[in-house]
Amino acid sequence: MTTHTHGEQAEQDRLHQDLDQVWGNPRGWRALSIVNHTTIGVRFLVTGLFFFLVGLLLAMLIRTQLAIPGNTFLGPDEYNQVFTMHGTVMMFLFAVPILEGLAIYLLPKMLGARDMLFPRLSSLGYWCYLFGGLILLSSLLLDVAPNAGWFMYTPLSDRVYSPGLNSDFWLIGITFVEISAISAGVEIVVSILRARAPGMGLHQMPIFAWYMLVVAMMILIGFPPMILASLMLEISRAADLPFFDVARGGDPVLWQHLFWLFGHPEVYIIFLPAAGIVSTILPVFCGRPLVGYRWVVLGVLTTGFISFGLWVHHMFTIGIPQLAQLFFSAASMLVAVPTGIQVFSWIATLWLGKPRFELPMLWLVGFIVIFVAGGLTGVMLSLVPFDWQVHDTYFVVAHFHYVLVGGMFFPLMAGIYYWLPHFSGRMPSMTLGQWGFWLTFIGFNMTFLIMHWTGLMGMPRRVYTYESGLGWDLPNLISSIGGFIMAFGVATFLLDLFLHFRFGEKAGENPWKADTLEWATQLPPTAYNFVSLPEVKTRHPLWDQPHLPEAIANGEYGLSVSSHGRRETWGVDPVTGRVRHVIHLPGNSMWPFVLSAVLAVMCICLLVSAYTLAGLGALAALIICLRWSWENGAHPKAAPDAHTQPDEPPLHSRTFDGPGLWGMGTTLISNGSLYLSLLFGWFYLWSVSPNWQIPSQNPLNHGLMLAALLPAFIVTGWLRRVVSQLREKHITHLGSQLAGITVLGLVHTLLLVLVIIEAPLKPTETTHDAVLLTMLGYSLLHAVVGVLATALQALRVHWGYVGINAPYEPKIVLQWWVYTTTVVTISYIATVLFPLTWNPY
Repeated sequence: MTTHTHGEQAEQDRLHQDLDQVWGNPRGWRALSIVNHTTIGVRFLVTGLFFFLVGLLLAMLIRTQLAIPGNTFLGPDEYNQVFTMHGTVMMFLFAVPILEGLAIYLLPKMLGARDMLFPRLSSLGYWCYLFGGLILLSSLLLDVAPNAGWFMYTPLSDRVYSPGLNSDFWLIGITFVEISAISAGVEIVVSILRARAPGMGLHQMPIFAWYMLVVAMMILIGFPPMILASLMLEISRAADLPFFDVARGGDPVLWQHLFWLFGHPEVYIIFLPAAGIVSTILPVFCGRPLVGYRWVVLGVLTTGFISFGLWVHHMFTIGIPQLAQLFFSAASMLVAVPTGIQVFSWIATLWLGKPRFELPMLWLVGFIVIFVAGGLTGVMLSLVPFDWQVHDTYFVVAHFHYVLVGGMFFPLMAGIYYWLPHFSGRMPSMTLGQWGFWLTFIGFNMTFLIMHWTGLMGMPRRVYTYESGLGWDLPNLISSIGGFIMAFGVATFLLDLFLHFRFGEKAGENPWKADTLEWATQLPPTAYNFVSLPEVKTRHPLWDQPHLPEAIANGEYGLSVSSHGRRETWGVDPVTGRVRHVIHLPGNSMWPFVLSAVLAVMCICLLVSAYTLAGLGALAALIICLRWSWENGAHPKAAPDAHTQPDEPPLHSRTFDGPGLWGMGTTLISNGSLYLSLLFGWFYLWSVSPNWQIPSQNPLNHGLMLAALLPAFIVTGWLRRVVSQLREKHITHLGSQLAGITVLGLVHTLLLVLVIIEAPLKPTETTHDAVLLTMLGYSLLHAVVGVLATALQALRVHWGYVGINAPYEPKIVLQWWVYTTTVVTISYIATVLFPLTWNPY
């Protein structure tokens, strides 16, 4: 136990009080405004646990229905709703959000920072997740839950075969929820790269941060194809645009391509954070560093890359060419190599260490056993002839539950028990924890191991009942019994969790003898994590610097002064960890909650076809976004005092390298993924759709398109010159120049509107025109946003929030205009020049 003199204790108390005044969280209804990552992370975790229990309840309904042949417990439509919602809740509302929540809670603490770099974005992500999930769940209460399967294959999910609101709830609710995933992806990437302890280079980051960096990039690239597909299907249902209608030039297989472009990376988006938990916890209980740290990092990077080349192995039976089958089969087997590197690293760490079989280790060992078994069946399914035999049978159900539930749920449970003292300041119960583990482990294997047998005997997925005498009776009964045993295991965990916060034994400092910085905080932690932000030059700071927590608490490191009223953390070089500037973070704000509430109302209006109200909601959301963005950078609420301590670098808002640049860059990566998916759809339909209708004359006016391109290029060039002049601190009439750029951007926008009006498009008659209109609408939307952002900058110059001393915001707007101009140019090439080469008019 560390002892302090009266003077040292008084100084510590003063530092804590000053930081509490700046970082403290409000209570009551004002708690809706909290943006601190610790609170937001806990909210994600609690909400994710709630949705998990809903998904588990739905699973129990499925197993009850299938326990015996000819069961009438659920009717066919009820079963389809329950089946669809079970998969949807588990995949979209539980697995990804709860892991993102754990990352949001842990990463700043692991990296030696005070918060994520876009705390209001984290808050917005949470509220969108909550409201979107509640909208989706409300469909169950209204008996209009989605019933076309959690993958929503067309044409089953289109207006003809699903005429009610069932599919609309899925499409609108999931799209709303995915705003949360994208926002978390941006937040995690930028925070890992730019908000670390001084001296913490990439090669010294905690292994969990590497896993989450790769996962966040996968989210940014992998989720947009799903968002695009959902929007296209919802538009086709609402406005009869024939994207997936073969008769009018569409193709339902396009949905499968877009869905699995998201769906297969999603598997690794779920698995990799769980594997990161394993790679973090295992060395702690083995008492030695992770074996092959660099190899594991390489394996994670390779897994993330290869995962985007596997999507077609979900489509082996739909008639794709044999060459494509060969390629995707080989790629599916290749991904086992980087995954095997991680497994061998874990085994070597166990072999070379001295394992302590504490409660989290039970769950880790259970994970390794289950995941290896699931991986072996995955290699089997990558073989095309075998996949043909078992495709859409319960063998596939068993495989992905072994990989996803075993590969994600067991490490998550290990992580919850490992970090439980961090949340509560108390130690978990070994007795109840062991009961929960063994009930879950036995129940899980009883449920899903037997399903391999059921699938090999030919039981197809998604059947709500079956006849006796097919050999499926006993396996299904055993699976159902196992499912209820697993549910009792989860109930035991919940009982343990409830009792833990009241009766758990108090945890001491660093109770597991861990090596990472999150255990250098108080238990439970304060809103600001650290009194002072330490310098770190080792991969295992708490093992190599055992007195580090005491030095941090004594304020011996940087940014311990908070009298200026700013929320501060270090901004470092993304590779070396060298300090570049002081990043000041926004405080608590109601805007994220208000914006998400308005978006939720807009989604509800879309569901009930109140399009005028939905349009007003979109306008209100735009106004809120502009108001939100006003309190950034050099605004007094964002930076109450522009001065830093004599030995500190400048504030980020007074440099050309703030986190907003990185945030915009990562956002545009995700945006670009959506646009490339749209381009993929355009060229795919040109190549494959059997009824693709090419008009005799291109409906787009060639001259108008070129005229619209010209002001966009001028805007980009002019803005680039303005940014260069700001960098050189030699600029005049900045506000007037930005106003002129705004006018040129408006000209570009109006010309795009004219292109759309002049084009004789028939989007409800041909998919060709529907995709063309979508591409033009996408370009127009970006032009409008660019004009508003540039006009906002001109106003901020007038108010003194942008200028030579606060120069970096115009560079963010430049990034947007470069992207917008690039999109319009590529769209021109794809829609005007490409058809000339394919079919000259």
